[in-house]
Amino acid sequence: MANEHYFYVLHCKDQTFYGGYTTDLARRLAEHNSGTGAKYTRLQKRRPVEMIHAEVFSTRSEATKAESAFKKLTRVQKERYLNTHPTCPLPEN
Repeated sequence: MANEHYFYVLHCKDQTFYGGYTTDLARRLAEHNSGTGAKYTRLQKRRPVEMIHAEVFSTRSEATKAESAFKKLTRVQKERYLNTHPTCPLPEN
């Protein structure tokens, strides 16, 4: 079982943000860019994606709560969140 749980944010080619949950940032980024990730990033107009933010949590519950809260924000609020919350090291895009 994974010890680290991540909430992450992608910046898509169409300039939208996508928030998600994973236990492996590099694997999940590769899945999104290959078109096998989330339904949202399967569309060609959204790829390639760049991982621009990630936070680590000790439980899945904490990470998915952060993801859910982020998805409820407006675009302006999301940008403010990304500018004010620290990120952990990100995989190479």
